[in-house]
Amino acid sequence: MRRVSRIAVAGTATASLALALSACGGTSSDAQSSDDGGKAKGLAIAYDVGGRGDQSFNDAAYEGLLKSQKEFGYKTADQEPKDGESDDDKTQRLVQLAKMGYNPVVGIGYSYAPAVKEAAAKYPKTTFGIVDDSSVQGKNIADLVFQENEVSYLAGVTAALKTKTDHVGFVGGVDNALINKFEAGFRQGVADTKKSIKVDVQYLDEDPAKGFASPDLGKAAAEKQLEDGADVVYHAAGLSGQGVIEAAAAAKKYAIGVDSDQYNQEALAKYKSSIITSATKGVAESIYKLAKSVQDGKPETGVITGNLKSGEVALADSNPEFKNDAKLQAALKKAEAGIVDGSVKVPVK
Repeated sequence: MRRVSRIAVAGTATASLALALSACGGTSSDAQSSDDGGKAKGLAIAYDVGGRGDQSFNDAAYEGLLKSQKEFGYKTADQEPKDGESDDDKTQRLVQLAKMGYNPVVGIGYSYAPAVKEAAAKYPKTTFGIVDDSSVQGKNIADLVFQENEVSYLAGVTAALKTKTDHVGFVGGVDNALINKFEAGFRQGVADTKKSIKVDVQYLDEDPAKGFASPDLGKAAAEKQLEDGADVVYHAAGLSGQGVIEAAAAAKKYAIGVDSDQYNQEALAKYKSSIITSATKGVAESIYKLAKSVQDGKPETGVITGNLKSGEVALADSNPEFKNDAKLQAALKKAEAGIVDGSVKVPVK
C-alpha cells in the first residue's frame, strides 16, 4: 500500500511520545507534550486505507483538521494506518490518542467502527467520531455520515448529458453497502436522464486495503470500460481513483471524481481537463463542526447526516466547462430541487 510522508505542522514530538505513536501506525502531526501533565489537547484523526495524499477521502479529513487547528489554535494529531492492520491495531491507535488528551478523536472510514466502540467505552469523557458509519452507538460517539446516493444521482445526470457514446462507467473500490450507495444514485441519475445509456460497473477488490489504495487496479478497470466504449467514468474508490482519472485523461475522455474537488488537487493537475466534476461530501466541515462542538463544551453525538439540502454533499464546479454548460446546469438544478423536495426518490442500493 502506498504511504505518503507528512510534514509536521506544529511542534516537535518528544522521543517517548513519537515511539508510542509509531507503534500505533504513523506519526502525529503535533504530538508534543503540554504543560498539563504531558497531555495534548485538540482534535486527532486516524486515516483510512490509502492514508493522507489520496487526493480524496483522507485529504478531505485533513482539511477539517487544518481548519480546526487554525481557528482554535490548539495541538492536533493525524495518524496513518498500517499495512494489514487489525481492529486491535486501530483500537490501540485511538486509545493512545485519547490517553494523550486529544478530544475529539475521529476514525476516518467505516473500518474504524469496532475500534471507535471499544475506545469510546474506555474513555467516556472523550468524544469520538467516525466518518461513514452510522452503526456505532454511544453517549460519546458522533456518527458522521452522508447521503452519497443523492450527489451520485447528480453525477449520473452529468454523465448522461456529457456522454457522446451513450455509454458510461462506474468504478467502486469495494462492493459494500457504502459504495453501493454511490452506484445506485449514479445509475438512477443516468437512467432518469436517458434510459438507453449503458452503465458498466466494476468493483476492484474485496479487501479495502487493495480496493481503495491501488491506483493500478483503478486504472486497469477504467481502461477496460473506456475500451468498451464508455466515455465518462465515475469513481468511488479513494486512492485507487487516481488511476481511473489517469486512464480517462489518457483516452481524452471524462472522469468524475469523488469526496474532494479533484479538479483542484495538485497531484492531479495534469489530468484536470478531464475531471469534469467531483461528487464531494463535507468530510472536512463535519470534522470541524465536531471539533467546534467539543471546543464549545457541547459535544455533538449520535447520527449526524449531511445531504443535498444541508449542502454537505454537492458537485464541484471548479471546471469551467462544467460550470458554463447551461443545459447541464439547468438539468442539475431541476434534479437537485426534486431530490430536496422529495419528488425525486434516490435509491441506496
